[in-house]
Amino acid sequence: MPSTAVIQVKQGIGDVIWHLPFIRAIAAATPEGAVTFLTLPSTQAKELLAAEPCVAEVVYFEHNGSEVQRAFHLASLVQRLRARQFRRAWILDRTTRAAIAARLAGIPERIGLGLGPQSWLITNAGIDARHFHDMPIEWLRALMAAMDVPLASTEPDLKLPPALLDGIAARYAAHQRPWSVLALGGSHPAKDWPDEHWVTFLDTLRRRTRGTVFLIGGPDNAARADTLIARTAGAAVVNACDLSIGEAAALLRLADLFVGPDSGPMNLSVAGATPAFVLFGSTPVLDYSRFIHAIEPDDGFGRSSNGMTRISPAAVMRRVEPYLDVVKG
Repeated sequence: MPSTAVIQVKQGIGDVIWHLPFIRAIAAATPEGAVTFLTLPSTQAKELLAAEPCVAEVVYFEHNGSEVQRAFHLASLVQRLRARQFRRAWILDRTTRAAIAARLAGIPERIGLGLGPQSWLITNAGIDARHFHDMPIEWLRALMAAMDVPLASTEPDLKLPPALLDGIAARYAAHQRPWSVLALGGSHPAKDWPDEHWVTFLDTLRRRTRGTVFLIGGPDNAARADTLIARTAGAAVVNACDLSIGEAAALLRLADLFVGPDSGPMNLSVAGATPAFVLFGSTPVLDYSRFIHAIEPDDGFGRSSNGMTRISPAAVMRRVEPYLDVVKG
């Protein structure tokens, strides 16, 4: 069993992906070369990291809720940590409760950012307070540097089971390349692209590509995908909203192009080394991967509650058109 725990409290699928290079770096610095990763069930990390050699085990815990629920979740996390008798715990966030849990579990070495009250609970010096308002990925870069842990790259390069990749390749083998994947939805309505924009873009894409377009976004977007397909014409389209998270990750690894908002599928696309044209209308532009091609509002006024509306289908098409005939090697 690994002697090191890595605790991550953010709740998104994408959060697992961009944390992955840091998890690998920490694991490489341990005697076992692997860690136990503790995170929230909503990240679906067990399925996503099933083939990751640096993660020996994924342990879920709950973190949010009412004050009573949070107290219960804290006690449960303490129990999970204590049962595994870790020698050290890395806390990859400013959270105080995860640090409290590690201390109550008797973990002797507790490594964290040390921003705010967490500094009283960790055993390292933390990072400089000037990083307090930085993006979370900058916190972790600073933490790796402070702890002398080499970070070779921030590219996720998610490992997937070969059988999973082979299964998706076989399922869609008859579909013409190149494969373009469009992701519907987002973790917040402000991160989504309006349906009228999607209709215009999808119709243009179907008339210009010689390949196949896939629509993903989970079961909640299945009916929406059917409507978009019915309102457009041209190249073949597959409603792939029924794929599991692992299957979607495999499709995005095999795909040639991705278009969508800042979302879990975007991060999975980047983790599969697939060029991702990402609509950043309401969230800060991410730059952790060379596969991220940021598209911001046309008028240049930056992100806002209506920022996604101000990204036009024509502007997106201009950016992706040079890639429409490219098949990944």
